[in-house]
Amino acid sequence: MALIKLGKDPESPSGGSPTIYLDSEKDTYLVQGWKVEDAAHLQQMDIPGHESVVEIPRRMVQFFLEVKQDDAHPDV
Repeated sequence: MALIKLGKDPESPSGGSPTIYLDSEKDTYLVQGWKVEDAAHLQQMDIPGHESVVEIPRRMVQFFLEVKQDDAHPDV
């Protein structure tokens, strides 16, 4: 697996989390974030047993490639 680190949360006090990666072989994102344990939030989601949910701040969206491409072409 060839992981490419796209970016870390620029406001993280420890600099260790959250982080967004791209798996260039599978063309998927891997997101390191805060484990969601809020029962009210989890109850509103349909999460299969083989999946999990992490939470990241909105400011992290800047690291997704699609957003960077859209920023380059604001008319699209």
